[in-house]
Amino acid sequence: MKYHELEVASKTTRKRVGRGISAGGGKTAGRGTKGQKARTGKKIKPGFEGGQTKLAMRLPKARGFKHARKVSYVEVSLDQLAQLDSKKLDNVALKKAGVIRSEAQAVKVLGGEKLTKTLVVELQAATLSAVASIEEAGGSFTATATPQPRPVKKAEDK
Repeated sequence: MKYHELEVASKTTRKRVGRGISAGGGKTAGRGTKGQKARTGKKIKPGFEGGQTKLAMRLPKARGFKHARKVSYVEVSLDQLAQLDSKKLDNVALKKAGVIRSEAQAVKVLGGEKLTKTLVVELQAATLSAVASIEEAGGSFTATATPQPRPVKKAEDK
């Protein structure tokens, strides 16, 4: 059966409530007995709880402006980078080594230690001391853009 082949039933007229007891919808006309919802001209705003403090007002509020574009970095120390086998370090290499959970995470290198190994680091951010110690050891640091998550391949694409 297709949508255009459907037979449309004749429209039934709506029940006219409040037209006497014998009409089947008289007296209270399906509104119950008394109360705010039984009155005419009822206007109950969304979230109104009968005079009780609204849920939105009872919940704690997060203070301050939360910027949607704020990047949260995974912090990696120079010690962790020095222990890895590869010379070129990027998000893929750190994921394979198990330092970060996902290639799509932004990584920031923290300094403080002297580096003896020559590394080519291509990550999102680094402290000034980390960049200085990488370059002193003969390596280089390149800041890259924040990685985007890879699209998930469907079974039919494989």
